[in-house]
Amino acid sequence: MIPAIIRTAFTGLRRDRGALILSFILPVAFFSIFAIVFGGQRGNRTPRISVAIVDEDHSATSQRLVEALKREGALNVLTRPEQKKGAPVPADYTSAGAENAVKQGVAPAALIIPKGFGTNPVAFGSSSSRPVFQLLHDSSDPIAPQMIAGLLQKVVMSSMGDLMADAGAKEFEAIAGGLTPQQRQTVDSRLAQIHRYAQQVDTAPSASSQGNAGGMVNVQERDVVGEKKTNPMISFEAAGIGVMFLLFTASAAGGTLLDEAESGTLDRVLSSRVSMTSLLAGKMAYCTLLAFGELSVMFLWAWAVFHLDLFEHLSGFVVMGLSTAFAVASFGMVLASVAGTRAQQAGISTLLILTMSAIGGSMFPRFLMPEMMRKIGLVTFNAWAIDGFTKVFWRDEPVMNLMPQVAVLLGSGIVLFFVARRFAKRWEYN
Repeated sequence: MIPAIIRTAFTGLRRDRGALILSFILPVAFFSIFAIVFGGQRGNRTPRISVAIVDEDHSATSQRLVEALKREGALNVLTRPEQKKGAPVPADYTSAGAENAVKQGVAPAALIIPKGFGTNPVAFGSSSSRPVFQLLHDSSDPIAPQMIAGLLQKVVMSSMGDLMADAGAKEFEAIAGGLTPQQRQTVDSRLAQIHRYAQQVDTAPSASSQGNAGGMVNVQERDVVGEKKTNPMISFEAAGIGVMFLLFTASAAGGTLLDEAESGTLDRVLSSRVSMTSLLAGKMAYCTLLAFGELSVMFLWAWAVFHLDLFEHLSGFVVMGLSTAFAVASFGMVLASVAGTRAQQAGISTLLILTMSAIGGSMFPRFLMPEMMRKIGLVTFNAWAIDGFTKVFWRDEPVMNLMPQVAVLLGSGIVLFFVARRFAKRWEYN
């Protein structure tokens, strides 16, 4: 009897496509996604971090440092804004321009090389004599400033060994109270060798570093985005989790079409004066209002409990909330019109929603993903919605700056509605 029970159970599983998908395809899909995200960091390689560089010193030494930073494989150095098609070449970043670049999300950090760096690039004495670099950063990416500060120390030590030797010799001479002529001749000879060697290796690619070389230059960090935020990451978390659950809500609401089709209610509705287009539009409008209501409750809870500054950004929230709700509602209609049964719809929706949430940033921040995965994530509603809510609550940008995200969400919703209408024709002929 036991073999017969097992055979019957597997037969039932094979017929239930939703359960079959959840049992086998979903684990493989999630494994593949996270293997790409984390498995892509092979060996000692780190993801490239964009950093805007401002050279306020304009000396040969500061330019030498900038070139050394450009050769550092872990950094993507930006010395000027991106040139737009047909526009003239933009000027190099200033401190104000670099700060705006960080605030707008162009780069997670900006490094300002101070005036006087060329005359005193490194120092072994008191910290007051060392150059002070300004590191402007966005605290929503806590890894970038630490990486850049460590790599700066490493690049200074690896690419400016001759300058370090000069500074060390001066410090030693000051401590020793002077050198004899013979000692001075020996030191100058050794320093000349070091300078010749530095010129030979100065154009070589920077090697990877194991750990922080630290201490040769002072770095002063300043958060230019989240310094006035009471709870800096709560808007990101509310948007990410909110969009994921809105997708589940839309899937469940759209699934009522399948329930009505299976019970015969849909035939009776369509036999009246209600057309399939009107029915889909009505259900999509209901789903949009339901999703927006759920999102509003979540953000109100975040305002009341976690001190999210909701009412200061109410217009941006409404625009992004309605756009997101419209997009996920159309997604629910497509799932219902494509699936043959409620079981199929449940399995397909779970697979798609969890996959979209994983690559779209609801489960894991996109700025920590490899560049390829960040680009792939842009095919999801999650990524566009999270980017839009980040602009509103984190970067304090005006509503007009939300146009790219709003256009994608509304455009996708309109296209998916027509797709759903196309597949819903099958019910009109029953």
